[in-house]
Amino acid sequence: MVVTFEKLTEPTIQIASAYHRWENDTELIPMVRPNPDQEALEKRYEVTKESLKQRLKNHEIFLIYMDGELVGEMNYMVNPSHLHRKDKDTAWIGITIGEAAGRGKGIGYEAIRYLEDRIKAEGLGRVELGVFEFNKKAQKLYKNLGYTEIARIPDFTYWNGSKWADIRMEKFL
Repeated sequence: MVVTFEKLTEPTIQIASAYHRWENDTELIPMVRPNPDQEALEKRYEVTKESLKQRLKNHEIFLIYMDGELVGEMNYMVNPSHLHRKDKDTAWIGITIGEAAGRGKGIGYEAIRYLEDRIKAEGLGRVELGVFEFNKKAQKLYKNLGYTEIARIPDFTYWNGSKWADIRMEKFL
C-alpha cells in the first residue's frame, strides 16, 4: 500500500463529487460535523467545485491517496474563532477518511503526521482539534500521536439518541 498526499489548489468535479459523497455518508456525518439534533443529523449538503474553492479561502486542504485512489482529506485553519484555547499561532485540524477501503490501515496516523509537518513548516507551534466523545478510534489515534485532552464541551453533538461531548485536544509541535 502506497499512501500519498497532495495539496488541493484547484478543485475538480471529481474531487467535489468525492467530498459530496463523504459529507452525505450516513456513517460519516456523526463523526465529521456537530449535529444539535436528529433533524441536523439527517440534513444533507451539496458540495461543489465552487463550495470547495470557498473553503480554500480559510483552509489548507490536502487530499489523501491510497495506491493512487482518493480515499480522504485533511485540512487545517490558522487561529479560527472556535479554538478552545485562543493561543496565537495555532492550527485547528480535521481529517476524513471518506472511503471505507482506506479505514483501519494506519492512513490516519500517516496523514496527521504529514499535516503536522506542514503546520510546523508554516511556523505554527500548536495544534488543536475536537473529537466527539463516542469516537473512540479517533481518540486513540490522537493520543497515540501525542495529543492531550484540554477540555470537554458537554452536550455538543447529537448521535444515536443521545447528546455527546466534544473533547478538545492539543499538541505542541
